[in-house]
Amino acid sequence: MLDANPDPPQTLDQLFDRAASLAGYRFADLAQQAQLVMPADLRRDKGWVGQLIERYLGASAGSTPQQDFPELGVELKTLPIDELGNPLETTFVCSAPLMATAGLSWLNSNVRNKLQCVLWLPIDGRRQVPLAERVVGSAFLWRPNQLEDAQLQADWEEHMDKISLGEVETISAHHGVYLQLRPKAANGRVLTDAVGADGQPIKALPRGFYLKKDFTRRLLQRAFAEPQD
Repeated sequence: MLDANPDPPQTLDQLFDRAASLAGYRFADLAQQAQLVMPADLRRDKGWVGQLIERYLGASAGSTPQQDFPELGVELKTLPIDELGNPLETTFVCSAPLMATAGLSWLNSNVRNKLQCVLWLPIDGRRQVPLAERVVGSAFLWRPNQLEDAQLQADWEEHMDKISLGEVETISAHHGVYLQLRPKAANGRVLTDAVGADGQPIKALPRGFYLKKDFTRRLLQRAFAEPQD
């Protein structure tokens, strides 16, 4: 029987064992055991699956900017996949600062902090499958290697340079190799302060950093590659 309300994990091994034990469980079974109401779909409850998984893993950070498991230095990311194991959407990392960017560097950025060590949990994201019938996949841990870290840094610096130069409105989802910057708001009426092209304050849509699908697809392929004979 799974523990639907555990204490925060004390070790990385304990956290991974909890995540691994969820593999194969239907969302309906997990929700029932945790006594959580299951939505009919995720159109208005996009974060519901993540909250359900966090419940079983003992996450304590909630919606704060720190990692989901700050004592262990680990971030949790659920990753909806299709029947072929390909990511169905980009992965949100964190919100992007659009003001007061002086003094920010890759080393002290929230993106780097969030991506130092990630516990990935693939989940069935097929929209033709009822939410209750979808299942949890096999967890894997990822730390960026030297090349990945360097490219993530280059992407972050490209985006932040444009923000600080007042060019936030020129950034599209095509910029960046691994990391993209794009609007993050429930609707177009939600605006925040930003810097304009001439250094003047403007109103702009909030932005968020996202990992591109091509990048997370490579992580999945590497994690579950069949061993060579």
